[in-house]
Amino acid sequence: MARRVVRTSKFRHVFGQALKADQCYDDIRISQMTWDSNFCSVNPKFVAMIVDASGGGAFMVLPLSKTGRIDMSYPTVCGHTGPVLDIEFCPHNDNIIASSSEDCSVMIWEIPDGGLITSLTDPVVKLDGHSKRVGILSWHPTAHNVLMSAGCDNVVILWNVARGESVVRIDSVHPDLIYSACWNSDGSKILTTCKDKTMRVLDPRKGTVLVEKEKTHEGSRPIRAVFVSGGKILTTGFSRMSERQVALWDPKNFGEPLTLQELDTSSGVLLPFFDPDTGIVYLCGKGDSSIRYFEVTDEAPYVHYLSIYSSKESQKGIGCMPKRGLDVSKCEITRFYKLHERKCEPIVMTVPRKSDLFQEDLYPDTIGPEPSVEADEWFQGKDAPPNLISLKDGFVTTTKTKEFKLHKSLLKTTSASAGNEQENSGDVHSLRKEVKDLKAAVEELTKRVSELESKH
Repeated sequence: MARRVVRTSKFRHVFGQALKADQCYDDIRISQMTWDSNFCSVNPKFVAMIVDASGGGAFMVLPLSKTGRIDMSYPTVCGHTGPVLDIEFCPHNDNIIASSSEDCSVMIWEIPDGGLITSLTDPVVKLDGHSKRVGILSWHPTAHNVLMSAGCDNVVILWNVARGESVVRIDSVHPDLIYSACWNSDGSKILTTCKDKTMRVLDPRKGTVLVEKEKTHEGSRPIRAVFVSGGKILTTGFSRMSERQVALWDPKNFGEPLTLQELDTSSGVLLPFFDPDTGIVYLCGKGDSSIRYFEVTDEAPYVHYLSIYSSKESQKGIGCMPKRGLDVSKCEITRFYKLHERKCEPIVMTVPRKSDLFQEDLYPDTIGPEPSVEADEWFQGKDAPPNLISLKDGFVTTTKTKEFKLHKSLLKTTSASAGNEQENSGDVHSLRKEVKDLKAAVEELTKRVSELESKH
């Protein structure tokens, strides 16, 4: 009998491991909202999580080093008037985070180094343009200060954040609720999935459909899609019998999927995280207690099952650390931040290697924090591949983080922001007056004290 040959892959033995309790973030009340976003965003400086808030919406931003029990009174970012639905850190500035909410707005916040000392209520920019709640956010991978938002009004808006204005509004393409929206690696295409079971690849600047595939998955539950290597598309969805599926598509030939695999009959939406450096896709089910991972290659059956990380507690949400925040000396290829009901637990994915040397095959040059094109140039039609960096000596920023500059003269936000500026100048004026009065009072008291001393 012919011996079955096992497919060779350096990722066959990747294993996941949760960090010890003292390296978790405890006593955080994670949001109970029933919305299929990640609820968590992370970068090499901070981890952010959407939390429960009485009245309005809030999220918490913690420095990565602030592990252990988090005090109930720890400051939050609480400027939204409705529950927060999605948050995402800017890939080009680790201190900038965007949030979207049920209050129909998108807000951009600047988090000081070292984390918040007091709660943050005033955003750097407020972007108003959606008429219903905004549930999806995605920063452009290579263009500086370009943000995509998608709302329950079935509209996708591309914002120039520094100018505070919506530049492209795609409102006639989606007839129903948008389930997911993401960019390709250089941000020259947008991929969306919709409640009408159609997956669409769009030209982001024209807002036109380049290709589309109807009935990507037969089931009526939400479909997710991401671009993977070679321009292919990986989708997760449900069959007619409500079995969870994963499929791979070639946009050049949308007729049949390259592969379609059935996984199980759980009801949680599978959130796909694709790592372009290793070709591994991680499927994290909302409400599952496991993370499955597959390797995507060019040989049939294209999506190869690797293994599964299982735990006892189900995940309320999950965030994925960018490559530059990983510990390369321990052969760490991904780190997830898994949200439980009352805590956030880091999970490290590792390739077992005996050598302590830098493993070049595991860490090809990866996407760095430097944008390759400015917002205005990108909107005018310039595409650019991501700027890559080497992780050989552990990533160290050689360039200063791109400063977040607002063109105040160009800001075309609502008159509320203008009102805020007047308010701010008024605040400064009253503070100056207060300081002056205090100085006068101190002088008066000093004079009194010296008088009394001279009497005695």
